[in-house]
Amino acid sequence: MEDIKSKIIKAVEDVRKTNPMAPSITNTVTINFVANAQLAVGGSAAMIYLPDEADSMARLARSFYINVGTMFPIYEDTFSKVTETFKEVKTPWVLDPVAVGIGDLREKSLRKFKEAPPKIIRGNASEIIALCGLWGLDGGEIESKVRGVDSTDQVEAAKDAAISLARFTKGAVAVSGQVDLITDGKILARSYGGSHFMEKITGAGCSLGGVCAVYACVADPFIAALTASAIYNLAGARAEEKVDGPGAFEVEFLNELYKASPEEVANNKLEIEVL
Repeated sequence: MEDIKSKIIKAVEDVRKTNPMAPSITNTVTINFVANAQLAVGGSAAMIYLPDEADSMARLARSFYINVGTMFPIYEDTFSKVTETFKEVKTPWVLDPVAVGIGDLREKSLRKFKEAPPKIIRGNASEIIALCGLWGLDGGEIESKVRGVDSTDQVEAAKDAAISLARFTKGAVAVSGQVDLITDGKILARSYGGSHFMEKITGAGCSLGGVCAVYACVADPFIAALTASAIYNLAGARAEEKVDGPGAFEVEFLNELYKASPEEVANNKLEIEVL
């Protein structure tokens, strides 16, 4: 546990010292919040969607974030191009498979991503189970129970799927919910905190994926996902204490992401299980 905490501290410190850029192709509903969250933790943001931009940034960046929450016809070319780039240059990247199972273009893109697997997958329980099924891995279900961006499954129901995906990608999977579950297929962590207001604003989950990508610039996938979950749970809990509604929460949440010390992030409530 102490080794994990020291690595979390280092990840938070290194991001704030180096201001790494983690470009995003993300949900158009949440672009602004994703970028602001990346900036608040000490990273830098670049929001893109064109095929040539995606190719160039994937070659330059130390990490990359893709969120398939809103799909446009051009994304068929963009995602195909960037997948080939990931295969070539081995850029570590983060996937948020929002609404997996809904729509042919989204399904085609997510199937394509299996060819160059992400190093971090961040989603709710239903999305993790459905992606695992789509990729034909143990613990998944092909029929999606996703309801838009919402989950109809509890976090613990996605445990087997998360472990299976992590072992396949040789990376990490973060399942978001009341208690977050993060695993690299060898260790399973549960991160506590957060706020009920996170369900009342757009972008809490999407921006968490973007912050995972920021920490992936300086840390291995498991520590990056764990650090992102910890700072979100800490900031969410602290922000909730200061506000009485979701509008104020959104502002205060960004403030708390910015103010959280490395030691405070590392000491947020965490449980570790060796698999």
